[in-house]
Amino acid sequence: MDIKAIQLFVLAAKSLNISAAGRQLGLVPSVASARLSKLEIELGADLFHRSTRKVTLSVEGTEFLPFANEILAQHDNALAALGRGTTKISGNLRFAASSTFAQLYIAPILPEFLERYPQVNLEMRLSDTQVSLIEGGYDLALRNFAVPDSSLIGRRLASDTRILCASPSYIEKYGMPKTPDDLMSHQLLVFMHTKPRKLRAKTNKNLHSFPPPHAKSRVICDDGASSRIAAKAGVGICMSSTWNIHTDLLDGSLVRVLPDYHIEDESAVWLIYPKSNVLTPKVRVFIDYLIEKISELPQLN
Repeated sequence: MDIKAIQLFVLAAKSLNISAAGRQLGLVPSVASARLSKLEIELGADLFHRSTRKVTLSVEGTEFLPFANEILAQHDNALAALGRGTTKISGNLRFAASSTFAQLYIAPILPEFLERYPQVNLEMRLSDTQVSLIEGGYDLALRNFAVPDSSLIGRRLASDTRILCASPSYIEKYGMPKTPDDLMSHQLLVFMHTKPRKLRAKTNKNLHSFPPPHAKSRVICDDGASSRIAAKAGVGICMSSTWNIHTDLLDGSLVRVLPDYHIEDESAVWLIYPKSNVLTPKVRVFIDYLIEKISELPQLN
């Protein structure tokens, strides 16, 4: 398949002007039109509806466009892998991530990435409430668990250890729980829409959960940073990732609750992207950069 014809089609699809698209590739209008016609014959479909007034994409052209973009991206990647081509790492990269994680670990390392790749622009959607990658048109997202979605591909970034914690002032006022059953009489600070996590004793196989069944959560929140602040203020007992609260554990503003129990959920931080998307250079270098900088997160000693 003629790569230059594919390039011509993609440019013409964006501008709906075959002559202008041809000029971008150094082709006179008659040659550009002939090149596209040859591609249409090869595909057995009309990619455009042409009239004396305007050019519009056909249904077949609309359906072929994402595949054409993938063909071009794969072509560029193949040349880059061989050390050839003139592929520049550039473009707008749409990235979705937890706002809490991004504040702590992504925002501080952005200057170096932007300096390395001056032609890449980042559009970041930061929220602890998850968004749909495909419907939102995102190139990449960060999630704190592997997504069992056949339309997505995941790459593990780092471990994500979670513990129960509370402030010393809360423990002084309400007492330290000795067993998971004691949590029923405590104030619980729970993340919105979270599923109960398995809570298992280190010394036996007794299985519990957090939050406990039928327990009433005093505060429900959808933001990890706010949950951390509320827990430090004495609102109640919460479950949090050690990457979020490790400095608070070190300075004593939060203490671990039920240290003889561990959260059993195999959590990790994942980078995910739609399976239908080619891993373009801009996405590939951003994934590599995040792995370079954030492959290890603070864990408990």
